[in-house]
Amino acid sequence: MSTPALEDFLTRNGLAAEDVSRRWTALTGGVSSDIWRVDLGDGRRLCVKRALAQLKVAADWKAPVSRNAFEWAWIQFASDLLPDAVPQPLAHDEAVGLFAMGFLDPEDHPVWKQQLLDGHVDPCTAAAVGRTLGVLHEASAHRADLASAFDTGESFHALRLEPYLLATALRHPDLSGRLTELVQRTGSQRIALVHGDVSPKNILVGPKGPVLLDAECAWYGDPVFDIAFCLNHLLLKRLPRPECAQALHASFTAFVDGYFSAVSFEDHASLESRAAQLLPALFLARVDGKSPAEYLTLAGDQQRVRDFAIPLIKNSSALLENVAAAWFD
Repeated sequence: MSTPALEDFLTRNGLAAEDVSRRWTALTGGVSSDIWRVDLGDGRRLCVKRALAQLKVAADWKAPVSRNAFEWAWIQFASDLLPDAVPQPLAHDEAVGLFAMGFLDPEDHPVWKQQLLDGHVDPCTAAAVGRTLGVLHEASAHRADLASAFDTGESFHALRLEPYLLATALRHPDLSGRLTELVQRTGSQRIALVHGDVSPKNILVGPKGPVLLDAECAWYGDPVFDIAFCLNHLLLKRLPRPECAQALHASFTAFVDGYFSAVSFEDHASLESRAAQLLPALFLARVDGKSPAEYLTLAGDQQRVRDFAIPLIKNSSALLENVAAAWFD
């Protein structure tokens, strides 16, 4: 369903003439924005996105709507570098918090999350995602212009550090000190441009490689957040798809290898160590934070996550492969 503001956005930005019909279809799946597919009478299709102040979750989770502008800026950065890795940016209106981008047909661009949940686990896809992320981090590392343009620490804290790590700390007082330390360390780094939501639900498997969506959390900070955030999902998918454990482990390794093949902005060991320390904390957050994984509905699965994550948070490994081997083997 459209509104006058949405219709006016299309007209003012030259995306559709006034006499061209528009059919608006709400898209589902996200919790932080309203997204529509717009079918135009001249045969074109596009997407329009608007950030929400209160996220669509049970918990009280608010975030500044200014993130819409930073997501638009991230898409423009990525499009200049890897045009096939993001939807085509079309128009942005900061005043009303809207932007438009190209629509990608789901038949040609399936969602990676659905492939994984369906048991279609291809390590080559994970390797391509890792390389893509590495290229974006490498190109943005140690750039003062991007650090200034994406000075979004407050928003990142509200969207990521508080609902995932600090909310989890409230459920686990014995881990509060360590989780708070991870929040402080992660939040204080200013190294590269972070996407902030590199989740399989936000990655399309396109004919020319992975396409990254939903960079609402874009922030100039610690790139290990993106690494750990994505690897976390490859670990979690073992629970609904136990028969895919070997392929998921191979995908985890392929992602790591793909990523580190593309980066040189920081010593490998220090970068990996921070990611390996953050990973089990994000793992626990998907059952005890504000955004629990919707497919972990069984109490037994939730407890398996706790039993695995808590010891690793207390005594973390410096190697990502050690985390994966302990979980998959």
